[in-house]
Order: sequence, then structure tokens, then C-alpha cells
Amino acid sequence: MNDRSERIRNTLVPFISVILGFLLGGLLMLVTGYNPIVGYQAMFRSAFQNSISIGEILVGAGPLIFTALGFSVANSAGFFNVGLSGQALCGWVASIWVALSMPTTPKVIVVPLAIIAGALAGALAAAIPGLLRAYFGTSEVIVTIMMNYVLLYMANHIVNNVMSPEIISNKGVTKIVGANGLLREPWLTNLFGGSRVNMGFVLALVFLGLVWFLMKRTTLGFEIRSVGINPFASEYAGMSSKRTIVISMLISGLLAGLGGVVQGLGTFGNYFVQGSSISIGFDGMAVSLLGNGGSVGILLSALLFSVLKLGGQGMQFAGVPSELANSVIPLIIFFVGINYVVRVALTKISVNKKIVKKSEKLEITPLKQEGADLE
Repeated sequence: MNDRSERIRNTLVPFISVILGFLLGGLLMLVTGYNPIVGYQAMFRSAFQNSISIGEILVGAGPLIFTALGFSVANSAGFFNVGLSGQALCGWVASIWVALSMPTTPKVIVVPLAIIAGALAGALAAAIPGLLRAYFGTSEVIVTIMMNYVLLYMANHIVNNVMSPEIISNKGVTKIVGANGLLREPWLTNLFGGSRVNMGFVLALVFLGLVWFLMKRTTLGFEIRSVGINPFASEYAGMSSKRTIVISMLISGLLAGLGGVVQGLGTFGNYFVQGSSISIGFDGMAVSLLGNGGSVGILLSALLFSVLKLGGQGMQFAGVPSELANSVIPLIIFFVGINYVVRVALTKISVNKKIVKKSEKLEITPLKQEGADLE
């Protein structure tokens, strides 16, 4: 019964967080003199106005699913991978570099090689904080945050000074990858009215299933979850917590790198110098937390975040400032961050209901006994 109640609470908390985020966002609009109903109508009308916008929702959700999965794997091992942005950036640069270096090679060769290169680049970037955490006990939060800056400036240096001039369009901007290296397919583009939707979203769905199988149906997944719960007990049971930490970090970085691949070969088709860490890393963390780390939850959360980002642009056409339009996502993240409060409230409500039911039974039982004595 307790397990069933816990599952119900785990399901309700994300929905309540989203509802509270929308309510508080509407309250902000109301206080500042804007009509929240009109604003939200414009948001959803813009997000679902035609097949092109629906395709763009899938475009935005693809990279978020990968970074969310990467965060979920690391979180299951008991630590926070805050370096998803840098690892995704490595995947982006590596995949574009490989694709542009083979302009005449068939697509069946270029795309798999570019995907593998991006995945390995993300895994390599994550290996450093993983090894430092496993063998030296360093804080993965601090190391991954610093690595984001190191990888950002390294990527910019590679584009400006290392890549061949033949694949550079302008200073700090690469050429567009040819059709032989993109994740886009004509039939998929036509299906969604010419949007940028690509096979990256399909690939993300495949990895949702693969990661679920890894974490729930394999020995490695069991070890990752065990180390995350209690590394000392896992060591006593014969598991190597150091090895498991490094492997989980490699998997996390690999998934984040694939998010960068989808961003590069699917969404933009080239790489250009970034002024700051790319947003899919931090958004992926929020998506994973909102989805409670589960495959279905991550899919729904990624789609929701993509809808909010795309629909936020439509709110501006309704007269709502961009600052207010973009406030809903941080508010949802805020309520996800304090989900402990929501859980406590749900637990108290559940306990109160049980107390009321017990008190009702206690009140009814003596009356029945008294009636039996009178007879």
C-alpha cells in the first residue's frame, strides 16, 4: 500500500509543479497588467498552429531528451552531472567537423561516423570529472561547472584556429553540412510542412527505450542504482563503486554528446562560436527532474519545455513582454526544485484522509455493539 501511495505521489508531483508554475506565471502577468488567459491562449495557439510548429516542437525536444537521459543516469549513480552543456558542445563540434570533412562520402557512412564521433567526444569530456570523482573524491559539481567553461573556449578555439579553412564560411562559423551528413530526411520534412524536424527525435525515442532497458533490466543498471543508493554497501556486496561511477559518467557524457549531435546535424546544420554554455544542458537537467528520471516522464517533460519555448515567442505577439513569456519555465523549475514541499503536502493529505477513515470506523463500531446489547 505504501509503495502504491509513493508511486501516486511520484506521478502527481510533476503535474502539480507544472500547474503551480502556470498559476504563478499567470499571477505575474496579472500583477503587471497583462491578461494571463490571452497570454496563454497565444502561447498554445502559436505552438500548435500548424504542422510546421508541431515539427519544431519535436526539433526542440530531441536534444533535451538526450541531455535529460544523461543527467538521469548520473543522478542514479548518486551525483550531479552539471557539465551536460560542455559535453553536448563537444558532441556538436565533433559531429560537424567529421561531416564537413567528408563532403562527397555517402550518407550511410558519414552520418553513423559523425554520430559516433559526437558521442565519443561527449563521453571523453565526461570521463575527466568521473575519474576525478572516483579516484580522488573531488566534487563533480565543481569540476563539471569548470569544465563547461574549458570546453566552451576549447570549442571556440577549434573553430577559429584548428579547423581547415575549407570548411569555414566566416570567422567563427563553419559551412553548412551537405545533405550527405544531415539527420534530416525529405519525407520527414514534408510530413511536417517543411519544418526542421529530423531523425534526431526518432533517435531520441530509441535511446529512451535503450536507457530504460539498461537501468531496469541489466546488471550494470542495477549496480549504478545500488552505488547511487549506498556506495559502501555496494562495495561490501562485491561491486566496484569506482568503476561504476566512471562508467555511469561515461554513459552520461555519451548521451549528452548525442544531444549535441542532434543539435548540430539536425537543428542547425553547422557550428558557430558560442558566447556562453548552450542551454540544452541546463534545460535537460530540469527536464530530467520534472520527469522524475523515468523515460516516459522525460519524454513528456521535453515536449512540454519545447512547447513553452516555442509558444513563448507567440506570447510576445499578443503584447506580453518576452521577460514574462519566458518566466513560466523557471517557475516550473522552481516548483520542481522544491518538490519536497509538494511531497510533504501530499503525504499530509494522505495521512489526514487515513485518520478520518479510522475515526469514522471507531465511531461506527461502538454504535453497532450498543445495538447488539439492546437486543
